Amino acid sequence: MRREIRCAPLTAEAFAPYGDLLDCSGTPDKMINAGLCGRYHDRARLDFGEGGRAGISLFHAEPRALPYTLDLMERHPEGSQAFIPMTDQPFLVTVAPDAGGKPGAPRAFLTAPHQAINFHKGTWHGVLTPLAAPGIFAVVDRIGETPNLEEVLLDPPYRVVP
Repeated sequence: MRREIRCAPLTAEAFAPYGDLLDCSGTPDKMINAGLCGRYHDRARLDFGEGGRAGISLFHAEPRALPYTLDLMERHPEGSQAFIPMTDQPFLVTVAPDAGGKPGAPRAFLTAPHQAINFHKGTWHGVLTPLAAPGIFAVVDRIGETPNLEEVLLDPPYRVVP
């Protein structure tokens, strides 16, 4: 038995329980660089936990397609994790509330070009899912000595549709 999830557009309001939407819509908070650059200030709540530090990594993920089989979710109990695409291609974001230490009912979002996301610490989410090549992302997350990954296989899986 396969369960189905319909994708929704990614908005700050819909994504708020899971993390922060990073985008440059609206008026910048201030203009810098002699008025030639708009700064959208402090858009994510980064959390690296006790004993952790911020790290920037680069990910190169294989593109996927819709419909997509969501069969694995993960979370990072020690820190937040931001995914910043290095192209203008949209990507799929899947998230779920916590349900007693396991993922609850997932939601799926499609990003618009030039949107990025930051998962709050402990948020269940699917794996990085670009929908076009190249799937290159800058990732800002916790670097530390303690384990920071929990994974759960979904059985039965979900089918994510446009």
